[in-house]
Amino acid sequence: AERGTVDLLVSGDTATICRDVVVFAGEQVQVPHLRARADVRAVVAAALREDIGAGDATSIALVPDDRFARASILARAACTVAGGGVAAEAFRQVDARVRVDAVVRDGARAVAGQTVLAIAGPARAILTAERTALNFMQRLCGVATLTSRFVDTVGARGTMILDTRKTTPGLRALEKYAVVCGGGVNHRFGLDDRVLIKDNHRRLWAGGGAASLADAVREARRRFPSLQVEIEVESLEELADALRARPDWVLLDNMAPATMAEAARAARGLARTEASGGITLANVEAVAATGVDAISLGCLTHSAPSVDLSLELDA
Repeated sequence: AERGTVDLLVSGDTATICRDVVVFAGEQVQVPHLRARADVRAVVAAALREDIGAGDATSIALVPDDRFARASILARAACTVAGGGVAAEAFRQVDARVRVDAVVRDGARAVAGQTVLAIAGPARAILTAERTALNFMQRLCGVATLTSRFVDTVGARGTMILDTRKTTPGLRALEKYAVVCGGGVNHRFGLDDRVLIKDNHRRLWAGGGAASLADAVREARRRFPSLQVEIEVESLEELADALRARPDWVLLDNMAPATMAEAARAARGLARTEASGGITLANVEAVAATGVDAISLGCLTHSAPSVDLSLELDA
């Protein structure tokens, strides 16, 4: 089943994120798309400058400037698609006459050998934008595909699969978009949209290491009353301390499954729980079975292998 029918639109000047409601397996699912993101356009422009330099010498030498062509971007392996709109923007920036049609939309599944995008326009422009378009799309499909594997593995337990800030510098908006295309949920986008108190913050806090975690939560909430407050705990004792201040979330760091299950029970009704640390496809189902609300995974963005895509000229 297709997860959605979502395009990434990058025209205009408004920088907003919105969500489209689509239907997957009979249920409504929200998949975001970035509409009119100036930062996305800038990232694509920088990538094109890096690749093209003074000009595409090979295409200029061998391809007539009036030649028209049709091409397809093919998935060489089964994948969850993301980044079709970014690829389209690369072609558009090289030549606005290039038309790109999404055969498989962002958030949907493609099988090996399937056409993902259909492209038509000036042949030189297609060849010039080819590598940049593929580089973006292969990366984002890789993130979406790995995310979907984790989401599929936890199945019907209802456990959220969260991303982290462990993203490629400059590509965070795109990689987090790809996570949601794969069925995951975005955690913090940056340092300014949630308080997350980790061990290093506690060591450097003016209250010192002996101060209670509850006091740290209260101080964070006093300074930033409009933000959600999350705190990392490493033991049931630390959890009990933190829960006295009713944080919005507790991050259960590197806990054994039995301890994590006890922590999830203790926090129920007081704070939501997020598991993190040492979680892989091999053990994520066992972690979900502990009853935590969410599982955060840096690997979704820092270790996702790119998907093999290729551009082929139509006969």
